Amino acid sequence: MEPHLSFRGRRALVTGAGKGIGRAVAVALSRAGARVTALSRTAADLESLTQECPGIETLCLDLADWEAVEAAVGAAGPFELLVNNAAVAELQSFLEVTRSALQRSLDVNFGAVLHVSQIVARQMIAQGVPGAIVNVSSQASKRALRDHAVYCSTKSALDMLSKVMAMELGPHKIRVNTVNPTVVMTDMGRINWSDPQKSAAMINRIPLGKFAEVDDVVNSILFLLSDKSAMTTGSSLMIDGGFLVS
Repeated sequence: MEPHLSFRGRRALVTGAGKGIGRAVAVALSRAGARVTALSRTAADLESLTQECPGIETLCLDLADWEAVEAAVGAAGPFELLVNNAAVAELQSFLEVTRSALQRSLDVNFGAVLHVSQIVARQMIAQGVPGAIVNVSSQASKRALRDHAVYCSTKSALDMLSKVMAMELGPHKIRVNTVNPTVVMTDMGRINWSDPQKSAAMINRIPLGKFAEVDDVVNSILFLLSDKSAMTTGSSLMIDGGFLVS
């Protein structure tokens, strides 16, 4: 996408930045003037990202490792903008949910957002600067989906965490919002939804009749990070083509 908002001089941290939405957000913010730190657990993804966009700084971390995250993110900051994009989707039916899938999902989809946001928000407060945090949630936080018991639950918890964050961080001039996309046509999304029968069942429930493209999500995230949304906090921006109204 072409940058239409300026983030010149601002420092941003994007988690899950090796692929898909996170990578696109990191590139867009960098091209819009931000000094971006991209966090991923996959070194090869970060290497290719810096080749694509040389100005981006990187952190190779597993977000489930609290001690390593505390040290590395603390040293890399302070930041004024944060996008918590990293997530895992362990799809199992309710009766098949395993303890390991539950724990990994809680660690990344919920715990890591809380932890990284704590570190960054404390930096913002110590610096006395306003900030903006966007947490990447999902339409799955609002609607039950088959085989998504853990995913739906962690994303629902993320929505409520974001509201509490908005309430408590608001007095420090820190805004917190979520974006809640439907299926997004990342490389992984195209693979997972390539079966016409599977995709038709979902698209038929979307009034706009299509899945989201990566730029649809990136544009919404940049809006919520920008001063154009200066009076918006504690909100969930649905990017679902009307899925929830059908």
